[in-house]
Amino acid sequence: MSNWALFKNMTRLYSVTVMVVPVILGTISAYAMQKEFSFLLFLLTLVGAVSAHIFSNMVNDLWDYRNGTDTQATETEGAISTHSGFLTSGTITEKKFAAITWGFLVLAGACGLILTIVSGWPILAIALIGALIAYFYVAPPIKFGYRGKGYSEIGIFVSFGILPVLGAYYVQTGEFALAPLLLSLPVGMLTTMLLFNHHFLHWRADREIGKKTLVVMWGEERALRLSKLMTILAYVLLIVSVVFHALPVYGLVAIISVIPMYKVYKSLGKVNPSETYLPLMGASQQSSVLCGLIMCVGLLL
Repeated sequence: MSNWALFKNMTRLYSVTVMVVPVILGTISAYAMQKEFSFLLFLLTLVGAVSAHIFSNMVNDLWDYRNGTDTQATETEGAISTHSGFLTSGTITEKKFAAITWGFLVLAGACGLILTIVSGWPILAIALIGALIAYFYVAPPIKFGYRGKGYSEIGIFVSFGILPVLGAYYVQTGEFALAPLLLSLPVGMLTTMLLFNHHFLHWRADREIGKKTLVVMWGEERALRLSKLMTILAYVLLIVSVVFHALPVYGLVAIISVIPMYKVYKSLGKVNPSETYLPLMGASQQSSVLCGLIMCVGLLL
């Protein structure tokens, strides 16, 4: 592979759309509601948020490798590993991988520091909360992503919904508001569902290693029902944002983003082979990104 291909695979660059869209949504909401927009501040916010997301991806790989989760996923029959594979295959040393990982945190921190100086201390608080969620998702002593009980889902909802939308809005306006908070809820829920659905790919391996995701704790059939319920809840939250005038009524067009998810859900039974959940992963990301983008267009209009 080329260096670019290696970089994309190592950072799982394909996944950053679920961070880019909330930042754009928060920025556009600031322009639509307050007529405030600075391209430089937007660019710094975007670079910082994407760097933080890549750090999250890589530090998860790093600690899943150290905890043995990635190795177990590779060795468990029927499980589909979702890590980059660079550490388990020996493509890159753990030391070098860790150095690159922390490099992205430094870049995110530098952007956050500049934005804090320009826009105020709440940005520092948002950055710290996001960093702590990203690191302790799989890192000891907390490892809340291993504990089940919905802790990991709450962490993703906050860090991929509320924080980037509210943070981007605050960077532009210097204040918080109810409207961007409401706008963050549907995209946050859809991204949470994306993370939740990826656990179906290797839940048996997670069970063997002691990683207590909700899929492990509830079982495949019940967890699949929860996935569908989360999808419904995301679009209920979209309607709520319209009811409270955070989004214009034609923003309800974003409901069509449920179509990719609906098609995949129809094809699934109560119990399914791991590989049948791969289309669910793709559809989850499509729905999350499409919903957020349509909301952005609605705000601009």
